[in-house]
Amino acid sequence: MLGIPDPWVIIAYLGCILMTIVSLIYGLARRNAAPDEVTPIDRDWAIEERKADHDL
Repeated sequence: MLGIPDPWVIIAYLGCILMTIVSLIYGLARRNAAPDEVTPIDRDWAIEERKADHDL
């Protein structure tokens, strides 16, 4: 089948395709599940990072 004589290789290909489909479905289902909140700690880190980049 498809010029691949070993059935385990076909099973590995099908497993990769199946896991890709499962990952896409999971990613689409969970895409906006996490809250996107900026905490003061995040804001302070971003300011420090910008200063460090500017000093270089």
